[in-house]
Amino acid sequence: MSQFLNASDAARRLGISTKALRLYEQRGLLAPLRSDAGWRAYGPQDLERASEIVALRSLGFSLAQVARILKGDASGLEPALATHQASLEARLRELLAAIDGVRSLRGDLARGGAPSASDLARTLVPTPGLQITFDLPWPWGGEPFDLRDIRPLTYITGPLGSGKTRLAMRIADELDGTFLGLDRTADPSLQLTIEPTVGVLVQDGATDSPALRALLTGLEAPTPVIVDLVEQGLDKPTQEAVIAYLRRRGPDAPPLFVMTRSSSILDLDALGPDETVLFCPANHAPPFRVAPYPGAPGYEALASCLATPEVRARSEGVIAVRR
Repeated sequence: MSQFLNASDAARRLGISTKALRLYEQRGLLAPLRSDAGWRAYGPQDLERASEIVALRSLGFSLAQVARILKGDASGLEPALATHQASLEARLRELLAAIDGVRSLRGDLARGGAPSASDLARTLVPTPGLQITFDLPWPWGGEPFDLRDIRPLTYITGPLGSGKTRLAMRIADELDGTFLGLDRTADPSLQLTIEPTVGVLVQDGATDSPALRALLTGLEAPTPVIVDLVEQGLDKPTQEAVIAYLRRRGPDAPPLFVMTRSSSILDLDALGPDETVLFCPANHAPPFRVAPYPGAPGYEALASCLATPEVRARSEGVIAVRR
């Protein structure tokens, strides 16, 4: 059994959580051996299969899509690979621009010139993406807040009463974006536009419903979109299909902010380089970004705010009131 690992060691080697390993097993993607005492034991083949699952998840595939790919069904693989290629090419352009800047600085030095501190900073520090600065709304105390390098997909989460809805609405105002509230309804004029997307999502296990169509028509807005509780009215398979679809929007897509408290939407083991998490603490300290790694500042508090769709359904509609 020396070549076999327990769940903790296997998860550590793969860079994921033991929860993710259990989820893969529940979906029939992994079948580890059991010791005489009932403990899971992951052998070389299990680790190889798990690494394949992790790689596919990093491309934005849902677990339903991963299952089909592992069975040899390559349908849907092309758009995901195209999105991943676009992301890599965007990073390559950034690297090439940085290399050109360094080459220029070295040329100046060779000619006897000395670059200024600002020249060095512009060249050696990555240029941030879209950013906004504003004063935080209530329940914060009006502190100035900088949101820098806004990525294509940002999750906003936090416990009930943490102010995340007000923060989301303020971000929508600052970006001149569209805020999709919980009372969203499908736009009849966009029904034909979203039909192909509905078909893709249904193939991936989603349930065609008014809630799904309301979300999809809202996402057609030409401005940045901020969605209040993106999981509202969607069952678990639909949530998984929707977030897999949104994660494949690519690095050049307009910013999208989704509020959530669902672990099916915000899967901490599947976040990619074009996604960030903005956490609103319960004590109304300023919101901050949380890296999706155990041990990172705020990670445990973030994880405790997320629950499965079944658990979230029990608190659906609950509103925190602070007098």
